[in-house]
Amino acid sequence: MSPPDCSPVDKWQLLRELGQARRRYGLSDRDLSVLQALLSFHPETKLGGSAPLVVHPSNAAICERAHGMPCSTMRRHLARLVDAGLLVRRDSPNGKRYARRIAGSKIAFGFDLTPLLVRAAEIGMAAGDVRAAAARIAALRETVSLMRRDLAGLAVFGKDRNPDNAVWDQMSDTATLAARDLRRKLDEPALEALETMLKRALTTAATMLSTDFDPAATDDPVTTDSQNEQHHQSSQKDNIESRNIRVTTAPLPFALVAQTCTEIAVYAGEPIAGWHGLVTAAEKVRPMTGISASAWEDAKSVMGAIEASVVVSAILERFSEIRSPGGYLRHLTRKAQERAFSVLPMVLALSNRPARCGSQL
Repeated sequence: MSPPDCSPVDKWQLLRELGQARRRYGLSDRDLSVLQALLSFHPETKLGGSAPLVVHPSNAAICERAHGMPCSTMRRHLARLVDAGLLVRRDSPNGKRYARRIAGSKIAFGFDLTPLLVRAAEIGMAAGDVRAAAARIAALRETVSLMRRDLAGLAVFGKDRNPDNAVWDQMSDTATLAARDLRRKLDEPALEALETMLKRALTTAATMLSTDFDPAATDDPVTTDSQNEQHHQSSQKDNIESRNIRVTTAPLPFALVAQTCTEIAVYAGEPIAGWHGLVTAAEKVRPMTGISASAWEDAKSVMGAIEASVVVSAILERFSEIRSPGGYLRHLTRKAQERAFSVLPMVLALSNRPARCGSQL
């Protein structure tokens, strides 16, 4: 008979959920192999249906279904399942496992699966927590990887412009060490520490490049990043999703974009003085390029308005080479959503092209 208030659950799905959360319960894969063998003796797919929740296979039968596991090993894993509160032993007076009908009632001695059913919701929540933590780590790892690549690109670019400044070698070393760290399986705190270090280095690099391009530059990389982050937080439902698709413009000095992407000022028909002006110009120019409103809105939602505007500016620089600017923007938006795109290499590649005539932003 099903325990009160327990809806039937698919036993194999429950086993998979427990597999996800096994470390929360102090279980190993071998423990779960024994549990899988026990569940195979339950005659229905769902726990909590009409079939009794007590199974009574012999040790030999359990070992056979556990792929020939030695009996002593099997007993040890059974004990761990009992200690974890997922099984209850129902021992007969002589220690045997069996079921018999007495006075019209069936009495079974063996392993009671009721705790597994009772704790099904808890196990599902634990598995969900594990999956969420894994998703956070994967997103953070991708963010750190992009930041490392941006720092490496800035180090090369800065050294080309000012080879006598040793700080660019230090930036390159920092990027190399970060790459070495990323070869290991880092936990969330370690990745967060690496993110903080790279963010500090990128901010320093952006400040130096801003000064290099324009000693009177007033753009504050930290403020720019903060404004961009606020845009993402307002456009996403939660912080986790925002972090998953965040592509920061903190390492990208406006002066670098201004000197690299000059065509947008020609199309806009007026000087562009800062990030706000760039976004306004991109909004104005976008229809002329054939980029649809939906592609533009998607890009802003994923990248942020500033980053999307830089992408449009970069597309204009190669307008004659790009068959479908709208399709290209959608492609880059998908890559950004997959945490596989940063606009910085795009701008740096343009900055390395041969100089040509054009208006300045």
